[in-house]
Amino acid sequence: MVASPAPMGRRARVVGASVIETSDDDEKAGDDALLAQAGAGDQRAFRTLVARHLSRVLSLARRMTGNVAEAEDVAQEAFLRAWQKAAVWHAGEARFSTWLYRVVVNLCLDRRRRKPTTPLEAAGDPLDPAPSVELRLVEDQRTRIVAVALAALPDRQRAALVLSYYEELSNAAAAEILGVSVSALESLLVRARKALRAELERHRFAVLD
Repeated sequence: MVASPAPMGRRARVVGASVIETSDDDEKAGDDALLAQAGAGDQRAFRTLVARHLSRVLSLARRMTGNVAEAEDVAQEAFLRAWQKAAVWHAGEARFSTWLYRVVVNLCLDRRRRKPTTPLEAAGDPLDPAPSVELRLVEDQRTRIVAVALAALPDRQRAALVLSYYEELSNAAAAEILGVSVSALESLLVRARKALRAELERHRFAVLD
């Protein structure tokens, strides 16, 4: 049984990408090479892999769960699975990023099935006492409404929209992550945009193109 590497022991170490130490050689290596090294027990190579993908994993998980703390938990679990997978990873069979994002999406969907979550806390940092305070309030309200509307979508519609629109993946890549055909993904996107547009129009906000 492969033991979890030291950086994965606590959430703070996983989400704090800025404290992950990597080498120049590791940073130049491809994902498959880093996985091979991690599979042989190289924790530094695995830390490089985490640092490379952490930001997008957290972004995806946050959009899917609507909750920062849950997104961090999902990232923790996803990278733990990646560490466990490293020893048996076969280079060339799939892109690591595709596999990783599929794990993240499935973890998020499992969490939502078990327990409904509160929509994304969209207020962000405290507002600055500046002349633009009214504009900031409007933007904060708009962000909150978009988050609520996104959270209300059926799971697979939300996943398709997050992957294609927010994460800016190609339809082919998003379809592969969700395990559907490109045409099925496009159908999900049509329904998701329609549902999201209806909710946003209720609040007189701009809609997705």
